[in-house]
Amino acid sequence: MKTAWKTWVAVAAISVLMVDQSFAQWGKPADSPSSKIAVFELNGPITERPVDDTFSFGADKSVALKDLVARMKEARDDSSVKAVVVLMEGASFGLAQLEELRQAMSQIQASDKDIYAHVDSLSLGRYALFAGASHLSMVPTGDVWLIGLHTESPYVRGLLDMIGVTPDFLTCGAYKSAAEILLRKGPSPEAEEMMNWLLDGLYGSVVGLIADGREMSPAKVGEWIDEAPYSAEKAVKLGIVDSVQHRQEFVAGLKKRFGDDVEFVFDYGAKQGLDFDFSSPFWFLDFFKELMGGGEQDGRDAVGIVYVEGAISLGSEQPNPFGGSSGARSTSIRKALDDAAEDDSIKAVVLRVNSPGGSAVASEIILDATKRVRAAKPLVVSMGNVAGSGGYYVACGADTIFADATTITGSIGVVAGKLATSEMWSSIGIDWKEYRRGKNAAMLSSARTFSDAERARMQGWMDEIYGVFKGHVLAIRGDRLTKNIDDLAGGRVYTGRQALELGLIDKIGTLDDAIKHAAVQADLGDYDVRVIPEPKNIMEMIMKDLSGGGDEERRLSLAASLGARGQASPLVSAVLPLLRQLDPQRAQAILTAMHRVELLNEEGVVMMMPEIIVYH
Repeated sequence: MKTAWKTWVAVAAISVLMVDQSFAQWGKPADSPSSKIAVFELNGPITERPVDDTFSFGADKSVALKDLVARMKEARDDSSVKAVVVLMEGASFGLAQLEELRQAMSQIQASDKDIYAHVDSLSLGRYALFAGASHLSMVPTGDVWLIGLHTESPYVRGLLDMIGVTPDFLTCGAYKSAAEILLRKGPSPEAEEMMNWLLDGLYGSVVGLIADGREMSPAKVGEWIDEAPYSAEKAVKLGIVDSVQHRQEFVAGLKKRFGDDVEFVFDYGAKQGLDFDFSSPFWFLDFFKELMGGGEQDGRDAVGIVYVEGAISLGSEQPNPFGGSSGARSTSIRKALDDAAEDDSIKAVVLRVNSPGGSAVASEIILDATKRVRAAKPLVVSMGNVAGSGGYYVACGADTIFADATTITGSIGVVAGKLATSEMWSSIGIDWKEYRRGKNAAMLSSARTFSDAERARMQGWMDEIYGVFKGHVLAIRGDRLTKNIDDLAGGRVYTGRQALELGLIDKIGTLDDAIKHAAVQADLGDYDVRVIPEPKNIMEMIMKDLSGGGDEERRLSLAASLGARGQASPLVSAVLPLLRQLDPQRAQAILTAMHRVELLNEEGVVMMMPEIIVYH
């Protein structure tokens, strides 16, 4: 019965996919004209880790930063591509990803190809990207919200007081303010000081990107920002954008310049739908091969990329056939690093870190795995939007650390604690009777806050982990640090540019820069770039599960993920219905805070970034 059920699910899934794909154009593409314009439509989130979306059912597909940059490089090197168009509707990206896209755009322009952008609306972040275009146009009456960089951090102590929950947290470092969102109704002086130096660094970098792109002084850009917002028509007069026109006029202008026969290649370089020759009696075999992941790697020399994306925690990654991930899981990342170290065709490894940190134990496991890679071949770290606390912990063992100027990093410190909930339960008529054996048995109980003895014991444990953290940094980066470790640590957070000045990183550069550096270190000429582990599509996940592959925990998590897009914990599920009716950006910040509480409950001691920042 069980085997029959598995077979039915597999056949049904394949049938659905075949019906879905029957509406796609599977035929061989016609010969392309010699003149093309490569069009990049950014309609979904720009992610870090690539996902095989061959069988994706989503409307707006996410695109991995690495793949997007590679496609732009392909357009740069394609002699038939005469220009590039970038369109954006609803895309989301971080400031560091913005920097990396700007570099890719600059490289296209350096090859004597213009970049044209057409937008409906502009925010500061989007403008910082499109300011690098050769020509930027907007629709009539379009709005330019070039109003600066505004951030918020939530503080939920008032909410906890209202429901009778008492937070009790300890930290290592005066600037390690990760628990302040639960402990206070506003920031400590140290946290406020740190946020101001961070915002100064981020704002300066964004203004610099705009100034470079528009060939204006930073002071002039500052004037634009202080006088905003603008209509599209006013923005043209000020030189903020180049023209005002509808999309049809935009396209007509490109045809006038490049010829009516120019081909607009939408989603240039992106993986297309399935392509089979139906005249062959064996087309279904090709289909099934693609369904199950295509062919094997050819064994060519390669630079491997291992991703640490999301909150760091113990265990194996929980696969989600509909995209996304369960965060940076230590067992999965350790295996990926070990595989990279043992694979003779992988000559160097880039660890791409985009994480606010998390479990101290999981971070140590990942750092230990990086040491085995480093002993076998060059190891380079590339930092994304954020690589702080545990994210810096796993990165600090590399030979060379790259970060973008707007990367948020550092936060060398430790936090631990709990929420005492007895008053909350009493307020709704529920009482609890405690029993314990052992002096410290109730140390992690949510019934009450720490006793003095428990607090001292917990602080001693944290101090030990904090010492290990600082010891790792000193052992590997000691001669590169420009200040005493205690003046750099304490939970202090920095931008990538600030971290470079302090010796916490080695170079300002993108993921692509890190890959090239790793290749040079490995003395590679011609090489592939390979993600480890290779992304799997939905059918590979399902078929592996149905065949009994993987452990029971993985199979159970897959079954759960099939029922919903992404997995929500009970705590998040209870809060989410209310938050969805609120300001989405603030709601996401509150959800992040709830996830942090859960991680603290699971791990005890964590290395997390100090602030949850909402950008406006």
